[in-house]
This record gives sequence, structure tokens and C-alpha cells, in this order.
Amino acid sequence: MPILQGFPDFETVNFFTGKFFRKYNFSPVFFDIETTGLSRKTTYLYLVGAVGIEDETWTFYQWMAENSKEEETILRIFSQFLEQYDCLISYNGERFDQPYLEARYEKYGLPSPFEGKISLDLYLTLKPLKTLLKLPAMKQPCLEEFLGIKNRIYDNGKECIQLYKDFLKKRDHVISDEVLGHNLEDVLGLGRIFEMLGYLCIYNSEYEITYVEFDGENLILEMKLPCKLPQKFSNGNEQFYLTGEDELVKFIAKAENSKLKQYYPNPKDYYYLPEEDSVIPKSLGSGIGKKHRKAATKDTCYTWFACSDAFLNNPLQQKEYLRHTLPYLLSTLK
Repeated sequence: MPILQGFPDFETVNFFTGKFFRKYNFSPVFFDIETTGLSRKTTYLYLVGAVGIEDETWTFYQWMAENSKEEETILRIFSQFLEQYDCLISYNGERFDQPYLEARYEKYGLPSPFEGKISLDLYLTLKPLKTLLKLPAMKQPCLEEFLGIKNRIYDNGKECIQLYKDFLKKRDHVISDEVLGHNLEDVLGLGRIFEMLGYLCIYNSEYEITYVEFDGENLILEMKLPCKLPQKFSNGNEQFYLTGEDELVKFIAKAENSKLKQYYPNPKDYYYLPEEDSVIPKSLGSGIGKKHRKAATKDTCYTWFACSDAFLNNPLQQKEYLRHTLPYLLSTLK
């Protein structure tokens, strides 16, 4: 079935996968499986859904077993299907879907179709966004709801297991349509949440500073991202505030006596000097008495600098400040 809406364009998929794997022109496929349970030994695969590119159009595929004996057939078909793709996109696939499938392929003495292919697990990749976007949980439907997608109509995966068992007994195609519908929603949802990868540009310092101002109490910076955010957001605490919409993100940091904290990664490489309220590299601080220094932590690994005209007129220094400080501030969100 052709997917005519709700899926990112191919260039967008190429853009983001290339950012993670330093290569472009992947042949991507989105996939999700349904099983009769979590155990790889005592349960079996009964349904696979996938979206791949065909004739420059996203196309949806499904294979469902009408009994347990058809599992091997589905595995063989899916393995053949994957031969044309080299980038597998899933949600929690690296922890469940792929290991489960590999165990079932091994059961039948079949080679793994995943060898030599790369994997992008959206669950693991998007997990840092939970606090930034104030997500109640990292379940896929929660991410869809954040994006304003609230049109799911079918049961969840656990309920579908019982529905599938009912189908095996009754052979009622109304029941099978519901099982297939749940899987369809899961796979289409992968495409819908895919563009949430754009929020990670904030964490990875992938932006250009387009505006800077200091009002005497707050540093205000505006950044332009290389992509459009799928939904606006805002979050912050007593130290900073962050908002984003479309391609623009606004950052506000509270100053103390016209000074700001410049945080640094790798606190193990620094000593914190309580009397100075600042850190110094261990290579320079070995001569300082132990009673005047402490091991730095991520919360004390900073120095102070004046929010001066020199800083406000130096884009490179502004970017360096954000590159080190913003990841720390994001980690303080609750």
C-alpha cells in the first residue's frame, strides 16, 4: 500500500540517517513486529509490518501468519525483503525486535538478515528528549501525542496478542483486521516521530547563532537549526529558559552580577576551588594545597566570565559557551 501522507520525505530521512552514520544515500526501511510474547524461545512471530521505498514512493507491507507453522515462511520472506535495504529504523528494535528475530532465525537454521546493516533505534536515540519535551513516558504513542497525533483507534500490543489468539480459534477477519490495524499504526507512527530527531540538534550544537543581547540580568541568544522542528516546545528552570518553534530556538540564561558560568565536560580533569568558586585543570592545579581544592563534579565544573561587549560581539565565543554550557543545563531539567 503506498503511503501518501504522514511520512517524512526521503531527503529528510537521508539527512538524519547521514548525521548519525556519516554517510548519505542509505536505503532505509521502517519496521515493527508482533509476537505472541516476550520470550524468544517459547513464543513466536506472527506479524511483520514495514515501510520501504519503492519507485520513489514509501510503500507499506505486512505479512501475518495464520498459524504458528507459518512463522518460518514469514521469516524467509522478510529476510528476502530486507536484501534491498541497508538501514533499519525501528522503535526499541535494538533491544527487542532484532534480538527476537535473530533468535527465531537461529531456531530454523536460517542466516540473520541483519548482518552488515546499520540500525537506528528511535527509542534509544530520542530518549534524551523525555525531560526537554516534558514527555510522560517514552512509549511511542506518547511521542505521537506530543506531536498532536491522537488518532490511534486500535488496541495496544499486549491486547493484540489475545486478539490474535482469538483469530486463530474463530478465523474472524474482523479480528485480524484489528490486529493488522494496530501494527499499521505502529509502523506509520515511526515515520511521524522520525522528525523529532531535529530536537537533538540542540544537544549536538548544530545551530547558528542569529541574535544576541544582554539586558543587564539575562543573556538572550537565538539560534537557527538546520531543520524545522515538528512541534514547538518550552522548558527551563531557575538557571535558564529555552523555547523552540520551526527552525528557531531562543535561549535565556540568568546572569549573576553581569557574569555567567561557563561549564566544561569531563569534570574528572578539573579541581574545584571553593574559595574561588571556579575550576582549574588538574595539570595546573597540582601545586594547590589539598585543603583548597576538591574533585570537580558536573555541577561545579565551571568558570565565570563577564558578559561584556567583547563576548557579545564574538560569535565564536558565544558558540563555544553554548556548546559546553547548554548540554549541562539541559541535564538539569526535571
